[in-house]
Amino acid sequence: MTRRLAEVAKKVGVSEATVSRVLNGKPGVSESTRAAVLTALDVLGYERPTQLRGERARLVGLVLPDLGNPIFPALAEVLGGALAQRGFTPVLCTRTAGSLSEADYVGMLLDQHVSGVVFSGGHYAEADAPHEHYHRLRELRLPVVLVNAATDDLGFPCVATDDAVAVEQAYTHLTSLGHERIGLVIGPEDHMPSRRKMAAFTAAARRAGLPAGPELVERTLFSLEGGQAVTTRLVRDGVTGVICASDPLALGAIRAVRRLGMSVPGDVSVVGFDDSSFMNSTNPPLTTVRQPIEAIGRAAVTLLVGQIEGAAVTAEELLFEPELVVRGSTAPARMRALRAAAAV
Repeated sequence: MTRRLAEVAKKVGVSEATVSRVLNGKPGVSESTRAAVLTALDVLGYERPTQLRGERARLVGLVLPDLGNPIFPALAEVLGGALAQRGFTPVLCTRTAGSLSEADYVGMLLDQHVSGVVFSGGHYAEADAPHEHYHRLRELRLPVVLVNAATDDLGFPCVATDDAVAVEQAYTHLTSLGHERIGLVIGPEDHMPSRRKMAAFTAAARRAGLPAGPELVERTLFSLEGGQAVTTRLVRDGVTGVICASDPLALGAIRAVRRLGMSVPGDVSVVGFDDSSFMNSTNPPLTTVRQPIEAIGRAAVTLLVGQIEGAAVTAEELLFEPELVVRGSTAPARMRALRAAAAV
């Protein structure tokens, strides 16, 4: 007990007597100091006294997918920094192959008495995935914010990049370069952001008077390998421009074009989505649609802290405008036709 008091006191910067008063529920301690002591207990791995276990710690869970996609570490950095500025400690939970499930992480976070949870890239975006752990959080009235498009039945606030605007920007860019046969590479059919991108792609093609049949749309896992596999089919079918739903997919698309003996952007133009780290250093530098990660992350924290502090927050979706970043992976479509003619 004495060692615990000393460790918590040192971490918070108060006396052991102050820590003892908090643990025993005695008066004479400010609310901020009391909250700091309870948070220190959680961070150091000590159990709270029985009478305090029902109270929330100043911990916030960040549940993210595999950090192999650079956009998720970037988001985690923004979320963690914004939470720290508001006096909360982020607890990062990442889902990898063979690791704990999202539901497992939710159970662990509840055991730690977290104040709230921010999810990104989770099962909430998949219509066919299990959602019981979200319903549990809803029943417990725990503050939750979702990042990017979710299914309609969860009832949590959501902040998202406007997928429709992103596809419209990419499609308009390619048509302005003279591309008339444009393909789309997106995620699985039940993936909500991919559904939105698909709808926007169809609408953009219709407005441009260009084809948008199923032969121009490929679905795959969000990985470089997935992008490579499906882009190979698109290019063999005559596509000269490819819009991808993530930067790793776009890098896979570039690899596919090269392995077919062609070049990017000389024969096929490729547009990514995210503008994650180092996309300006790829060969060629990737044209992509930038997600406003800083604004999205800070908005998510504002919505979460508002709920924690008792503010009324509706289950609305805040849409943020993306930005097309033109680099070296897109070029006029005529270059491919000229090369083909010269080869005859």
